[in-house]
Amino acid sequence: MKLEGLRVLDLSLFLPGPMASLMLADHGAEVIKLEPPGEGEPTRHIGLRQGGRSVWFRNTHRGKKSISINLKDRRGRDAVLRIAEGCDVFIEAFRPGVMKRLGLDYEAIAARNPRIVYCSIAAFGQDGPLAERPAHDLAVQALSGLLACNIDREGRPINAHLPAADMAASFVALAGILMALWRREKTGRGDYLDVAMLDSLMAWTVNVTGPVFAEHRAPYPPHERSFGGNAFYRIYRCRDGRYLALGGSEQKFVLNLLKALGREDLAPLHAQGPGPHQAPLVAFLKETFASRTLAEWEAFLADIDVCWAPVLDLREAFEQPQARARSLLLHDREGIPHIAPPIRFREEPAQPDFALPKIGEHNREILTRAGFSEAEIAALESEGVLFTEAPHRKA
Repeated sequence: MKLEGLRVLDLSLFLPGPMASLMLADHGAEVIKLEPPGEGEPTRHIGLRQGGRSVWFRNTHRGKKSISINLKDRRGRDAVLRIAEGCDVFIEAFRPGVMKRLGLDYEAIAARNPRIVYCSIAAFGQDGPLAERPAHDLAVQALSGLLACNIDREGRPINAHLPAADMAASFVALAGILMALWRREKTGRGDYLDVAMLDSLMAWTVNVTGPVFAEHRAPYPPHERSFGGNAFYRIYRCRDGRYLALGGSEQKFVLNLLKALGREDLAPLHAQGPGPHQAPLVAFLKETFASRTLAEWEAFLADIDVCWAPVLDLREAFEQPQARARSLLLHDREGIPHIAPPIRFREEPAQPDFALPKIGEHNREILTRAGFSEAEIAALESEGVLFTEAPHRKA
């Protein structure tokens, strides 16, 4: 696999960091997850469970090794430093300043291992007036301006229900880590990577920043191309209460559908661009799509070259023929489903390891490799510096 031989030490929790390290693990990297003493990674206990494990945890921590070390103890911090000496990548997602206070910041790690690629992930990055403010995905979406673009019919912002900031940061972290590793091959030195969820999400606004940059105004979603101001980039209700989405605003697609519906005369409204002038076209499509069931429209649109899709619920999405053809669900030996790796290579494809670690399961293995003696490990265990297994609370 592409990343065989790469060793990652991941101290992050919840989603951005663990998702980034999962993608590394799926492609052959050895990922060592450092879990907090006690209940370990929080997502072990969040949400529904299947096969005795949280679905969330299973889909972010498969194939990883778990160590559980008390970072409040100096000996625990020293142990992490020794482990990091043998790693290629170090990921953390504490608030800015925490790692320096622990003596585990980039400078401390790089002093022992100059080749380390050290990735810090934080809501707002390592500097700026909000750097130390705690935040999860929704708050970051709110500050990014994107939450204000997701509004209901009364103009109220609504929860996007997708952790866009978390996932954007995950992929930015992955890309940055791989860039640094590539550069290290030429220089012999690692680097420090500062990933902010806010930065990552705002970098994805390139298709909706026209009003901001060109006209110095905030987007007005009902009139904007991506938020409902374009009749061919909009969701419509069918007669049976199901919905379909038109998702392509190129004029050729507009002409194809309007010709099939006998209303080519409305095409010039679309050609003028998004905005309130498209109201007659929107009204026509609303009335038209409401006249038939979703199944009837699927049959009608099947042979028309136009961008559209039925609005599926998440269960239907995983069961649809396209998802099955792409094997978006993988199953372990017990038949439990896992989301497939999204990065696909023709040569050396991902080979997910479905094994899930117990808390601290690999303490001895990792510490022994870092040079600890059996007596040293036993002492750390007996004195509460190392942790294994913890009581599991119900989801």
